Amino acid sequence: MKIAYQGIAGSYSESCAKEMYPDCETISCKTFDECFEKASQDNSIKTIIPESNKTTGNIGVEYLIFKYRLNIYAEHFFLINHNLLVVKGSKLSDIKDVFSHAQALSQSSEFIKKNNLNENVRADTAGSAKYVSEIKDKTKAAIASKLSAQIYNLDILKENIQDEKNNVTRFLVMGKEIYQPELKDEKYITSFLFKLKSKPAALYSALSGFAINGVNMTKLQSFPEKNSFSSFFFLCDIEGHIEDNKIKNSLEEIGLHCEDMHVLGVFKSDKFRQK
Repeated sequence: MKIAYQGIAGSYSESCAKEMYPDCETISCKTFDECFEKASQDNSIKTIIPESNKTTGNIGVEYLIFKYRLNIYAEHFFLINHNLLVVKGSKLSDIKDVFSHAQALSQSSEFIKKNNLNENVRADTAGSAKYVSEIKDKTKAAIASKLSAQIYNLDILKENIQDEKNNVTRFLVMGKEIYQPELKDEKYITSFLFKLKSKPAALYSALSGFAINGVNMTKLQSFPEKNSFSSFFFLCDIEGHIEDNKIKNSLEEIGLHCEDMHVLGVFKSDKFRQK
C-alpha cells in the first residue's frame, strides 16, 4: 500500500501511517492539497490526513474534503507526544527560539510561555527538526517527534511537553476508489457532506430525522462555499452503518432538505471512541 502524507520523513502523519499499516510505502508531500491530488489521480495511492485534535480542534482540511470528495476508508486516533529537540550540547537555558507547525506550538503553549521562548511557525514538525539540525545553533529548538530526533540526529531535551498528556489527533485514510465494508456486529461511522436548500429552519428540519430515528451525531461542522459567506456546506459524522435501516431513513430525511449531498464513506469506529 502507498500512502501520501503531508510533511517530510519523521512527521506525525507518517508515524501514524506506519502505526496503522506497518508495511506501507509512504510518499512525502509538501501540502495537504498535494496529498489529496495524488490520491485522486491514482487508485493505488491513499492519503492520510490529520482532521482534528483533542486540544486545538479542527486542523482545517474541510475545504479539501469538499473539493476532492475522496472516499474515507478508516479513522485512527493517534497519540501525539511533543518533544523539544536541540543540537547536541544545548541546554534549556540556551534556547531562545522554537520552531514547529502552528498546531504543535499551540498544543505546547504552556511550556513555551513558562520558558519564555519565541515561537516560529513552519510548515511541519519534521521540517522544523531538519532545519534545526542544519543550522546547528544552540539557541534554536524544534518541537517534533522522537522519530524526527532519530532521523535528524538531534537530542531530546524535554519529552512530552504538550499541554494535555492525552493529546490525540484524529487521522483519516482516504482514496479515490469507493469501498464500503460489509455490515457486521461492529461499530461504524458514516461520514457525509451536504448543502441545504435556502429556506427558514432548514438545518433544524434536516437534522430532525436523526432524533426521530435514534441516530447519534458525533460531528457537525459548517464551512462556507467558495467565494460566499451566505452559502454553507456541512461535514457530518453519525454513528452507524449506511445499510442499517435507521441510518438509511435518516439520510433519506436529510436529503429532502438538501441541494447537494455526498456520502464520503462508511468505516469502522476507532476503539478510542469507546474509552
